[in-house]
Amino acid sequence: MRYIVPALALVAVTTLAGCPRRNDEEPFTQAEAQEALEQAQASAASEDLMVASVEISTSFTIGGAIENAAAELRTFLASQLPCAEVTLEASTLTVEYGVNPGNCTYRGHEFSGSTSITVEANSLSDVRVHHEWDGFSNGVVMLDGTADVTWNFEARSRHVVHHAEWTHLPTMRTGVGEGDRIQRPLAGGIAEGFMVDGSRSWTSDRGRRWDLAIDGVEMRWADPVPQAGQYTLENPAGKTLSLGFSRVDTDTIKVTVTGPRGRSFSFNVNKI
Repeated sequence: MRYIVPALALVAVTTLAGCPRRNDEEPFTQAEAQEALEQAQASAASEDLMVASVEISTSFTIGGAIENAAAELRTFLASQLPCAEVTLEASTLTVEYGVNPGNCTYRGHEFSGSTSITVEANSLSDVRVHHEWDGFSNGVVMLDGTADVTWNFEARSRHVVHHAEWTHLPTMRTGVGEGDRIQRPLAGGIAEGFMVDGSRSWTSDRGRRWDLAIDGVEMRWADPVPQAGQYTLENPAGKTLSLGFSRVDTDTIKVTVTGPRGRSFSFNVNKI
């Protein structure tokens, strides 16, 4: 009998040691907050470039033939980005940036690489454009992938669904993933920036998955991160983090990352 008690005690200790702690009981560290911010910043940078690519492909008359819409886009691209070589076949434009001399900058982005734009529908009730990116870059992010864009003119919004691989060039962070968002112009118009609601998810270069919910996020072309709104980010460890954004001054935005049990860390992010 004397040997049974130690055996039972060992089982109990082993069982207790093996019990996983809930994610909300794990400590939330500054390193985790920093990584969440960097992942969110890279995601925002890729979103910014995607929107610039989509925005430049909206300049055509609604309700005409899709071939005519594509021809209008070719004229617009040639006027705005003379550096690009644009070829047109039916309703598909292929754009190679930097082939010709001249301006390659739009909405503060200096483009390189190539894109393909196909006008798939162009009626008053149904406007759809398909995008493909091949080494498309602005010097901050490089994109390879696709997006499908539809417009809701009554709501002054567009619906963007994408699948892409991106590399955030300053940090060389990479991601492969998808997104489903609604985008609207800011109060000052699309020339100022855009608001986003929806979701994004990606797998990082370490094979770790991140899931991001986007709620009323305001992004200006001039900023490296959103100026308002909230991200809810689930990190690879299963912790749910909240990222809030508030403007400090013209060049600086405060990002507050809040983790389990309300512990938070704040960072000031500026253009530099």
